[in-house]
Amino acid sequence: MAPSNRLRADAKRSEEAVIKAARDLFAAEGIDVPNRTIAQAANVGVGTLYRRFPTRADLIAAVFRQEIDACARAAGELAGTQPPFEALADWLRRFAAFIMTKRGFSTALHSGDSAYAGLPVHFEERLYPALDGLLAEVRKVKAIRADVTADDLVKAVARLVAPEDTGLGERMLEILIDGLRAN
Repeated sequence: MAPSNRLRADAKRSEEAVIKAARDLFAAEGIDVPNRTIAQAANVGVGTLYRRFPTRADLIAAVFRQEIDACARAAGELAGTQPPFEALADWLRRFAAFIMTKRGFSTALHSGDSAYAGLPVHFEERLYPALDGLLAEVRKVKAIRADVTADDLVKAVARLVAPEDTGLGERMLEILIDGLRAN
C-alpha cells in the first residue's frame, strides 16, 4: 500500500515515523527486523504499522521509494551549493551510500511481490533525470569525459559497492570518480 497524502496530520506523522524507523533499522540490521521492533523505534503501536503497511513488502517499498526520492532531491541540493564536478562526485557517494544500506533488498525486490512492481520505473524516473542534470552541468565546464552517461554511472556504482562490503566499495568508488575527470 502506498502512503497517502490525504492522511490526518497525526496519521501522517506516525507513517513518517514508521518509515524513518524502518529505514534506519533496515540499514543497520537488514530487512528482517521484526515489525514490533520497528513500531517500538517509531513510538507507535504495531497496529498502526499494520494499518499503513499491511505487508512487509508494502513497508520495504515505501522505504525504498522514499530513499529514491531523497537521493534524487540531493542532486539538486548539491548542484546548488557546489562546483559541478564536486556536486557529481558527492551525489555518486550519496547514491553509493543508498546502495550500501540495502542489505536484503535485492532478494526482496526480485521476489515478484506486486508491492515492488512500480519501483524500477520510479527509480529510473527519479534518479536518471537527477543524474543527467548533474552530468549536464559538469559537461558545461568540460570537467568530465564526454562519453560518460547516467546509465554508465548508475550501473558502475551499483556493481562497485555492495551492502555487505563498504570498505572496498568506497575505495573503488573513489577510483571511479577520479577516472571520470576530463584529461
